[in-house]
Parts: sequence; structure tokens; C-alpha cells
Amino acid sequence: MTRPPLSPTPRSTLNREKQRAVYDRSELDAVLDGGLICHLGVVLDGAPVVLPTGYGRDGDTLYLHGSSGARSLRGADQVCVTVTLVDGVVYARSVFNHSMNYRSAVVHGQVRRVEEPAEKLHGLRVLTEHLSPGSWDHARQPSKRELAATAVLALDLTESSVKMRSGAPGDDEEDVTANLAWAGVLPIVTTWGAPVPASDLPIPAHVTNR
Repeated sequence: MTRPPLSPTPRSTLNREKQRAVYDRSELDAVLDGGLICHLGVVLDGAPVVLPTGYGRDGDTLYLHGSSGARSLRGADQVCVTVTLVDGVVYARSVFNHSMNYRSAVVHGQVRRVEEPAEKLHGLRVLTEHLSPGSWDHARQPSKRELAATAVLALDLTESSVKMRSGAPGDDEEDVTANLAWAGVLPIVTTWGAPVPASDLPIPAHVTNR
């Protein structure tokens, strides 16, 4: 079934560099699935707080988690979640036109605290499999005490925006003519290193195949 494109709201409409907006939901999925850490923005005691946290996506729902005792999660209502993937540093002939090639997603909405046991386990599985695929079935499942100590939040992805930049620097014509500085892109490539075991146990396939 074809999913409808992203429909900007007043909060999710880009006001600058509007040409970089992307409305294909598959691009939203790709950004969220490609990151490991999101930044969760909440208002706490009248002041903004932004926290790095793990997350996982299941369809059009984003699951987040943290300590059940954290004030930032207990008081979370309307939130903003961002994920950014940096693909390169853009060197221009002028300092003003230096930039980055990137893909970013911003999600607005009201979070829902997950209380139903089966969905809470499902949300934690989604989170675990996003960070370390294969681990949910390989490692011990959460105990009752661990579940009680963990808060799981669900956020609908309906109110989202995606913004991207790619390609060469956008130099002014006079700077290109003067050609006083090097211009181009320095790509950023993230790679996985070799696993470092915590014991003499052999490294399982779900780790080595990451």
C-alpha cells in the first residue's frame, strides 16, 4: 500500500532553505533507521531540555526509552525529536558558503507513555533491535524489576519534516572566478570496527554481521 507523503503543519514547515525539504515518507524512514541516537526536546519547569537517547521505529511509531524515575520523561507531553546524519563537510571558496551535506528528520507530537505490558515489551524489542540487531533473541529478556525501572514512550510520526543537503559548495560567481581557496566536499563515512569480546566466548553471527 502506498503511504501518503508528509504533510507539513505550521510546526513542521521549513522556513529557510525550503528547497531542501523532502516529503517522501521513505526518506523519513531512511533517516530514522540510519541513526542510533536521537535528541529529545521537552519543556521542564518552563525551560527547554534536550536529551540524547536511544530509539527505534516500528512503522509510523517511534519508541523512546529511559529511566522511569527521570523527571524529563515523567513530565514529557509535547516533544520534539531530531535525528541528523552528517555525510560530509562542504568547503567553499568563502567562509560564508561553507556547509555540510546532511540528512535530518524532525518529529513533533504528543508522546504516549506505554503502560500495557505486551506493547512495552514490543517497544523495548524495537529499540534493542534498532541498536543491536539479533540481541533480543540472544540475550536475557527484561525482568519485572527492570521493566518497572524503564519508561517507554511512543511518538506518532505524522507531524514530521525531512531536510537534506548534498552536492558541491554553492559559491558566489566572483569567488569562483577569483579561485582563492580550495572548494569541494570532504565525505564522512561511518564504519563498524572489529568486535571486542567481554570474555573468551566466540563472537556470534548477529554481532559479526552488523
